[in-house]
Amino acid sequence: MNAKTYDIRPGQSLELLKELHILTREGKMNQDSRRKLKQVYHLFQFIEPLLRDVLGEHADITLVDHGAGKSYLGFILYDLFFKEAAPQGRIWGIETRDELVTRSRALADRLGFGGMTFLNLSVADSIDSTALPARIDVVTALHACNTATDDAIRFALARQARHIVLVPCCQAEVAAELRRRKGEMLGHGALTEVWRHPLHTREFGSHLTNVLRCLQLEAHGYQLNVTELVGWEHSMKNELIVASFTGQKKRASARRLEELLASTGLETLSGRFFVPAEARATGAA
Repeated sequence: MNAKTYDIRPGQSLELLKELHILTREGKMNQDSRRKLKQVYHLFQFIEPLLRDVLGEHADITLVDHGAGKSYLGFILYDLFFKEAAPQGRIWGIETRDELVTRSRALADRLGFGGMTFLNLSVADSIDSTALPARIDVVTALHACNTATDDAIRFALARQARHIVLVPCCQAEVAAELRRRKGEMLGHGALTEVWRHPLHTREFGSHLTNVLRCLQLEAHGYQLNVTELVGWEHSMKNELIVASFTGQKKRASARRLEELLASTGLETLSGRFFVPAEARATGAA
């Protein structure tokens, strides 16, 4: 398929799409590449309004992409938005694999994307890193592995992010704790039937993790939109959480989070799903 027959956005760098292997050197696109581009554009539709919201206040927008991998998202965001609409803005890609960081730096240099920086850091280490500004406008984390999604939330809270965009991944920690305490919890009521069988333990653990994350963000003063990423049928991890800061720290969300941890035997994870002290006593009900 020739690139011209597909709806590539106006102003999109064809050279970038070739470098990302979405287009061949001849400018052609196969079915897999078409799907990949569709996914990135679909996600861009959610993020662009958040960037414009920040741009309405200041021109030097800051965005940090955690678990960046090959930085598909960062490069597309820079090409479609930052390059023209926010040339004073900056994107940081956070990635632990040094070879991917090196490759992304080289690509940004070749394309003249001077507002992109790539750091060889874990998400956890980035929380206290002085290589990043004290305040970040937008934080993204797509399929960040292990506990990196929760670390990305911690980073966003520490850096007072205005918007957070998450496609959560690797919710195994909660499932493991449910499994560990299953025998003890089975006699505590009918609710434990929800995760009695091993398959249900994994599925419920995954769902519960995201519910806890949402309650945590609400307790910290964020308004949430939880939806599905259309076109990501190849992945079971297609839940999208978009959080925008309002400052309204919900007391009810903090209380429900703590009740959920207690009723499912997950009190040991209260440090991971922490809520601000003031949300326990003040704020909206």
